Amino acid sequence: MQKITAAIIVAGLAAPGSLLAGVSPEQWLADGKINLDLRYRYEQVEQDNALRDAHAQTLRTRLGLQSAELYGVSLLLEADNVSRVGDARYNSTRNGQAEYSVVADPDGTEINQALLSYRHALAELRLGRQRINLDNQRFIGGVAWRQNEQTFDAAQLLLKPLAGMALSYTYIDQVNSIFGPHGTHGFAAGPANIEGHSHLLNLSYEWTPAVKFTAYQYRLGLDNLLAGTQSSITSGLRLSGQHAGWEYVAEHSWQREHADNPQQLDSRYHLLELGRHIGALQLKAGHEVLGAGDQPGMAFQTPLATKHLFQGWADVYLSTPSDGVRDLWLGGSYPLLGGRLQAWYHDYRADKGGDNYGRELDLAWGRAVPGINGLQALVKYAHYDARDFAVDTNKLWLQLQYSL
Repeated sequence: MQKITAAIIVAGLAAPGSLLAGVSPEQWLADGKINLDLRYRYEQVEQDNALRDAHAQTLRTRLGLQSAELYGVSLLLEADNVSRVGDARYNSTRNGQAEYSVVADPDGTEINQALLSYRHALAELRLGRQRINLDNQRFIGGVAWRQNEQTFDAAQLLLKPLAGMALSYTYIDQVNSIFGPHGTHGFAAGPANIEGHSHLLNLSYEWTPAVKFTAYQYRLGLDNLLAGTQSSITSGLRLSGQHAGWEYVAEHSWQREHADNPQQLDSRYHLLELGRHIGALQLKAGHEVLGAGDQPGMAFQTPLATKHLFQGWADVYLSTPSDGVRDLWLGGSYPLLGGRLQAWYHDYRADKGGDNYGRELDLAWGRAVPGINGLQALVKYAHYDARDFAVDTNKLWLQLQYSL
């Protein structure tokens, strides 16, 4: 698949004369779209341990070219550069500054997407390096919060055989992680490229807006991620919907070992979530369990998820503790000062053993900057109050993002 992705890049550079034969370069460019996205971020991390406080300033520059669609065929090319601004007073996982807390935004330039698509009324085929977000991204996601997005060298087939029904099959042979673009630099838990063979199957049917069923199986072969111990088969069912200002999710899945994983996995995942819209106020509460499993230390893991969306913004639980984790959370959002304020509270407990892990408070406010189209500002804060797991952690983000 890496060779196919490279071929798509070459095809894109030569597209006006080859891929889109019969269409002039001027027409191809005029009907296509150039995308530019700049994201500056200051991130501060304070932890109650021996590490020095991290202060990171980074700029992500993303340039993309989306071609016009010709006979259902289109091409997307997208490149990212992440650059440090100012001093390197943080551990990027690649810069050797191990005395600082981690801010996982290493410098580098990489092809983020190189994607050839064919679209039909009932189907779509996507081939190459691409962004993949399935359902709520709890198992498969792009980790778009980090400056270097996670993308996949993959072939994906999307089918819509009936009204309300969607079926996707995805084959992945390389994951381009947030730790890219090259090597591990001594950070074994975060290789730049995760090798292996994975198969993703997702089937959903929306009977009405109030009732949507989803069934999935994700067979992850992750050969060089922690010596293959993250390779697993996750199978699950999800029920979701919204009606009269209410929304809900109920989900259950189970996980076992796969490929050359030497461990025996048998763990469960549960999610119950309830939301309510009252005018402009949005409220939500939930209970999520990543089970400890029958074998000691073999808790439910989600190695390809967009983890920052779950279990708190302080990112304390990027890897599930050996005794599992139960997260009881509530919060919401409300318009304020031309933007939107979010507030979330989490209570974390062990799934097995009864430990009180800790609590977390998350706050964020973001809005469009007046007078400059495409410019967004964000202030974000997370405070983790440790009890029986990890250490007290404070994180602060200041961000400006411009999209053209």
